[in-house]
Amino acid sequence: MLLARDELARSAPGRASAITLGVFDGVHRGHRHLIAALRQRAMARGLASVVVTLHPAPVQVLRPDVRIAYLTSLEERIELLRATGVDAVAPLTFTSEVAELSAFDFVSMLHDALQMRFLLMGPDNAFGREREGTPARVREIADQLGFEMEVLSAPLAAREGRVSATAVRRALVDGEMELARDLLGRPFAVRGPVVRGHERGRGIGFPTANIAVTPDRALPAFGVYVSRATVAGRAYASATNIGINPTFADERPSVETYLLDFEGDLYGRELRVEVLHRLRGEARFDSVAALTAAIAADVEATRAYFAEHAGD
Repeated sequence: MLLARDELARSAPGRASAITLGVFDGVHRGHRHLIAALRQRAMARGLASVVVTLHPAPVQVLRPDVRIAYLTSLEERIELLRATGVDAVAPLTFTSEVAELSAFDFVSMLHDALQMRFLLMGPDNAFGREREGTPARVREIADQLGFEMEVLSAPLAAREGRVSATAVRRALVDGEMELARDLLGRPFAVRGPVVRGHERGRGIGFPTANIAVTPDRALPAFGVYVSRATVAGRAYASATNIGINPTFADERPSVETYLLDFEGDLYGRELRVEVLHRLRGEARFDSVAALTAAIAADVEATRAYFAEHAGD
């Protein structure tokens, strides 16, 4: 518990605070709805607004057999949370020791390490061992320790239903990038250093940048997508293949992006790719010539997409 308390204290804003807590994977529109409410409550009370983000996701510690596909890396998540305008973001490493804390001990840790005077719980929040810290139990603890608490009971809804990380992952599995964008409030994106791949694209006139992504990263359904790639602050229209390249029988999924109208060396540089629209599913071609023709068609479709959506 001391290690967790010290980790939180390192991110403390140095004054009394209002807190909300969760994983916040993806920092989607529902998360930002909760954080906007937190900032409003904090401002009204003269408190600092603090978001505590758990990593890894508790289910990964409690059920190691469950595979988690993260929408964002922890680094990206912290950047997105800070961009909401909160006073502090406090990462908390979720360990088996943290999982064993009682609701009282867990909430007391927040109270002491972050000078918590107000707690805003989301509709699905439950703290402590075996999720015993239900809103009713946390309200009892609040009375004991002397802080306010509130449950934001109405989750944000979109046209297709409730906004959640699960809904975003489902949209990615279906390749529905427009739906993912609606749920996130921004295009789904991957980023990472450009690493050397097989360099097949260079040999057929379409050199691609191969982005290193971790195995625990959520990816859209395999296929070819219209995308927007940003390097060194400059954005380029691009076509991105996500998959295992069945023409060449690769085994590991890769993210390969062809930047239209770009010249230069990208190896070792960080590339951010927004995945905008699915063009087609992944396909196996009988020859390199057939693959080349398909890529050329994908590039033309990408140009047409950007021409049509120039004002977006």
